[in-house]
Amino acid sequence: IGDLSLDTRTSKVMWQGQAVSLTALEYKVVAYFMHNPEKVISRTELVEHIYKQDFDRDSNTIEVFIGRIRKKIAPKIIKTVRGLGYQLNAE
Repeated sequence: IGDLSLDTRTSKVMWQGQAVSLTALEYKVVAYFMHNPEKVISRTELVEHIYKQDFDRDSNTIEVFIGRIRKKIAPKIIKTVRGLGYQLNAE
């Protein structure tokens, strides 16, 4: 999608032709966005996808992951949709 690519066989993420080093959970977040490119994804949906178990929904873990991904890939790669969640912006 745009300059962002994902190889699910090798679990590699590429941005503008360069490999991006991500943790396992950061990779899960990026992969989920890549599989839902037009969708606005809520914090709750991301938590449920990443952890698949009961998790403290008041934690700021998702915000931390989004911040790290923005630093590692591009500041505007994930757009915040106020009051709704996040959306991939790989243009």
